[in-house]
Amino acid sequence: MEEELRALLLGDAGVAGFVGRRVNFVRHPQGLPFPAIVLNVVGSIEPVDMDGAIGAGTGRVQVDCYADDFTDAKHLSRAVLALLNGYDGQRLMSLAHAGSRDGSEAGAAGATGPFRVSMDFLTAFTTGE
Repeated sequence: MEEELRALLLGDAGVAGFVGRRVNFVRHPQGLPFPAIVLNVVGSIEPVDMDGAIGAGTGRVQVDCYADDFTDAKHLSRAVLALLNGYDGQRLMSLAHAGSRDGSEAGAAGATGPFRVSMDFLTAFTTGE
């Protein structure tokens, strides 16, 4: 599911126009510019029955849209939302927006950092090859 989600984001002209290839899991590599997207799997489950794995799962993915200013972070998040909300595919079967939050990565003592729009998406996916 992770590979399909990253490929979906990188393959969209609207999203890639903001971030280029800067879509990563867990963290944004130090020294690379913004805007960027950071993906985190918040939780997932792959159910089983008496015969074993059923070949499908569900989960929640957090998509963090980062930029040097709030307006760019918000525009990037809107492009991501337009692409992902209601998505219907093959291995990544569906995505549904479950909520958004705005924030920044500013540190202590007045340090500045990138602005962030975080969005959660509920996922359904297949687990077979």
